[in-house]
Amino acid sequence: MFLRAQYNTEFSNYGNMGRSVSVNLDFDAGSNGMSSALINKLVWGGYIDNDLKKQSSKYLKGKNNFGINVNYDLTAFVKGNNKFDFLIGFKNQEILNATYTSDFFNLMFYGNQSYKGLTANLGGCNVNALRFQEVKFGAILHKFDSVAKIGMSVSFIKGEQLFFLKTNKNSSLFTSGDGSEIVFNSNFSMAISDTTNKKLSSFNGIGASADIYFETPYKSKIGKRSVLIVNANNLGFIHWRNNSVQYSSDSALRFNGYTINNVLDLKDSTLNRINRDSLLRNLTHARREEFNVNIPTNLLIINKIYFGNEAFSLSTGFRHIFNANYIPYVFVEPEYRMKKFTFGIHTGYGGYVRLNVGASVSWNGKGWFLRLGSNSLQGYILPKSSSGQGLFFSIAKKLK
Repeated sequence: MFLRAQYNTEFSNYGNMGRSVSVNLDFDAGSNGMSSALINKLVWGGYIDNDLKKQSSKYLKGKNNFGINVNYDLTAFVKGNNKFDFLIGFKNQEILNATYTSDFFNLMFYGNQSYKGLTANLGGCNVNALRFQEVKFGAILHKFDSVAKIGMSVSFIKGEQLFFLKTNKNSSLFTSGDGSEIVFNSNFSMAISDTTNKKLSSFNGIGASADIYFETPYKSKIGKRSVLIVNANNLGFIHWRNNSVQYSSDSALRFNGYTINNVLDLKDSTLNRINRDSLLRNLTHARREEFNVNIPTNLLIINKIYFGNEAFSLSTGFRHIFNANYIPYVFVEPEYRMKKFTFGIHTGYGGYVRLNVGASVSWNGKGWFLRLGSNSLQGYILPKSSSGQGLFFSIAKKLK
């Protein structure tokens, strides 16, 4: 029995569900530079007061990261023969992640009032937002070399939306001591999919990806038996079509001749000409063209040891998401099985948060499988003083 979840992988469910039709939801969000309470306000809306800002400010470092992943899918493992089964799936993935400096955070939430006579560092920031849908076809060889399992799949991807922004090291914002001048040194690149076609049916890009899964038992001096699992998924790209726009800039923009107390409070009528469109025209070289973007690739390695009558097991693991502003993540998951129920506890460090604590429960019946849990409960329990929250849910009807 494996309770692996919140890892965006279909093959890991096969050990629980076998041949089945399942609906799965996987959500996680977090940041090592802000609290869960502030993240909720940014995602769902609401008033952000000074106390909420201060609570997050104390976590800030020179560089911070942020991420949200939402995946939901309909997956079927159907009968092949006595050695392998086929995989067919439909999946939606929504990804938002970023790396940002402490100066970027302070400018966004406090403005530039405290930066008079100073230069705010905006270099090395990165924002990556993707939404895409996929159709997946594959197979799992469940009796390879008598005991091992090997799974492979290929997905055809429909790209819906893309926003990408990367600032280089010399991007900055200078505010004069009397507030009468600001100088924005822009050195960034940006890409946006077709902004006139933003809905679920939008076909702004086309791509492909692959998943690879390997599971094998091995002899160990610890416990009754051990299993090693290696899973890599989302190995692929999206080709964004020619209605997409790329921007690039390496220039300086200077505002002077009037007093600027705070860049967040530009109310003077003389500043009406300063808007997003005019800034982009003045700052950037824009071009409509086709381009490719690699999607975030997920790597998962788990070592699981069974003890005694195999009612208790202990998993240690490593996860990394490439191209996603993600910090390598290590975790420990003890599990206890009691008849048809399995209870798990999760503790991990890295990713988009400092520390994760979670729990899960599953029920494995004759014809159905149910699972509910979270790898990040701390953000729900202590939203103002911690970060990270998540949820995973699966329901499967087993097939003969």
